[in-house]
Amino acid sequence: MNNNFVNNAFPGNPLYSGGNIPNQQTANTAGPDFNFEQSYIENILRLNKGKQVQVYASYPDSNEWRDKIFSGIIEQSGRDHLILSDPQSGDWYLILMIYVNYIRFDERIISSSEFYPNN
Repeated sequence: MNNNFVNNAFPGNPLYSGGNIPNQQTANTAGPDFNFEQSYIENILRLNKGKQVQVYASYPDSNEWRDKIFSGIIEQSGRDHLILSDPQSGDWYLILMIYVNYIRFDERIISSSEFYPNN
């Protein structure tokens, strides 16, 4: 039995452990006059949850999966990942955003005017 997870301790330490780290929601590098919700792919994907998409991804260190197309329905998205389900095959995919080249939608993409200034 592996004892790495005794007392729910993760077998590693965070690389950064001090202070507050600015993130996509809190970073404001353009000054106080630049107050609007920035458009991040995770926000757009969340607005389009339940839609059919094709995700074009590249894995440069793999010969077998160099370029891969995942087809499915957007189930969840986060800052660094996208979860798709494929109802035809029953497969589920967790795709890291770092590998995503682009996403093709089969219908209109929902976006929010909150993401864009002067709209």
